[in-house]
Amino acid sequence: MKSFLKELKYPFDVEYLIKNKRRIKKELLNKEGLIEKRIAILGGSTTSEIKNMLEIFLLNNGIKPTFYESEYNKYYEDAMFGNPELDEFKPDIVYIHTTNRNIINYPSIIDDEDTVNSLLNAEEQKFIKIWNNLFTKFNAVIIQNNFEYPFYRLLGNKDASDIHGRVNFINRLNDKFYEFARSHNNFFINDINYLSSCYGLDKWANQLYWHMYKYALEVPAIPYLAFNIANIIKSIYGKNKKAFVLDLDNTLWGGIVGDDGVEKLAIGPEVPMGQVYEEFQNYILQHKNLGIILNVNSKNEYENAIAGLNHPAGVLKPDDFIIIKANWNPKNMNIKDIAAELNLGADSFVFVDDNPAERHIVETTFEGIGVPEIDSPENYIRIIDRNGYFEMTNFSKEDLNKNTLYKENAKRSQMMATFDNYDDYLKSLEMKAEISSFKPIYLERIAQLTNKSNQFNLTTKRYTLADIEAIANDDNYIKLYGKLADIFGDNGVITVVIGNIKGEELHIDLWIMSCRVLKRNMEFAMMDEVVRVAKEKNIKTIFGYYYPTLKNKMVKDFYDMHGFKLIETDSEGNKKYRLDIEDYEFKNNVIEVER
Repeated sequence: MKSFLKELKYPFDVEYLIKNKRRIKKELLNKEGLIEKRIAILGGSTTSEIKNMLEIFLLNNGIKPTFYESEYNKYYEDAMFGNPELDEFKPDIVYIHTTNRNIINYPSIIDDEDTVNSLLNAEEQKFIKIWNNLFTKFNAVIIQNNFEYPFYRLLGNKDASDIHGRVNFINRLNDKFYEFARSHNNFFINDINYLSSCYGLDKWANQLYWHMYKYALEVPAIPYLAFNIANIIKSIYGKNKKAFVLDLDNTLWGGIVGDDGVEKLAIGPEVPMGQVYEEFQNYILQHKNLGIILNVNSKNEYENAIAGLNHPAGVLKPDDFIIIKANWNPKNMNIKDIAAELNLGADSFVFVDDNPAERHIVETTFEGIGVPEIDSPENYIRIIDRNGYFEMTNFSKEDLNKNTLYKENAKRSQMMATFDNYDDYLKSLEMKAEISSFKPIYLERIAQLTNKSNQFNLTTKRYTLADIEAIANDDNYIKLYGKLADIFGDNGVITVVIGNIKGEELHIDLWIMSCRVLKRNMEFAMMDEVVRVAKEKNIKTIFGYYYPTLKNKMVKDFYDMHGFKLIETDSEGNKKYRLDIEDYEFKNNVIEVER
């Protein structure tokens, strides 16, 4: 499977992908832990090859799609008038592949301003009706193309500024789509206007493919389109990367700090290549501000690495990194140590190194780790950015504050080393938890957490924001979130429990917790609260489920630890547990709980 990794990351070998898509798909279907999602493609043009390419990119991201594909240019009919096959399919995601070919009424040069505005409003309302109808019928996530520029400009440069120009009309219509996206959850724009610009509009809008096959873009451009859609979907379902692991010499600066000395490093405005590295450091720093964790993995003396990071022209400083590994150990071993210290899987990282040998060793050591094929420094940003490792669909206050949270965890670890008794250490943290039923202000974070938590995730179920909103309003569920704060800071919402009430029984569908708060007894506080709420609702028995994956082995004995009895195990290792509430003993004695 690793043999396909290079072909499935930017920049693509398009000819290889198109020629070998069936073989790649067959190989990727052997991946373990695939999550299944139903995706409806409603197209305003031919979409069959888009579906094929999208499938292999999703499989590579751990998502096994099942597709419904509308008939040619029947996107409006399927969305508005219903289709028994689509209704039965019940999509999790609806992707609407429309392009400027599907704009029905462009303005004419003889139209007055009121007429032009009326045409614009009609196009906008047509799509708003589509989106609202799909939301009402399926409660699904919607991914909608914006519009690419036309392949000609009747008014020349004035086409962009004059209200009669198609470029102007498309820009205004795109703005209407963006307004809708800003005000509606579970709605995302697939930016084909940007994609076509990067690809080259003349090639993207190759007229031969439209007139011969009714493809609105040339077939060699389809992998770029499908990859972009896949990035949105994998982000929705928590498949994004979470951290950088960065080399230093000839990666963050030009030169070798141990040989050349700090004063001779290429960084800053004095030399052209120094400007290139300065821009790259700025790019990396912006990721930190988005909550991406920064780490260093460099073959260097530690003192030299710190000196390089303190270069007066450098943008990134030592304090911007959570972990700095500057030593002579193999880099794959350093990554293993970084992953352990952060309680993250290695597949959460993007490893950036100018040395192809180091990249090869790391990529063949860790399944799923991001390793961009960077070449010359002026291309670093483009290659990393186009790979979409950190595609942003939703982000929360916790994301923006993530680096601070990890630094606070480091302080906790330092404090723990001063105690001989672990319970005494926990009590010294003066932990306070807020445990409550779902609140609207936290729903986005709760949905995000259900898709990001992998190690402490008993059933590995994934929920969209729409799913969480529905559960929050359903009295047939016990739905609890937990926040945890201590003397070092507030971790925010870090754990979620969803239980389905069936008469006098509670079936726990989801139990997750962020790895940042492992071994802090928060799971005991949550279980105590689950039992307390269950008793209030006259529930007699709680059933818990454990579905093993490659990542959640750490919680395989979770229910045994809480006094549940194992009642069923199937051939795949899935376990079902039972707890009679009257036999439960409350266990939390170190966390003060606010309800």
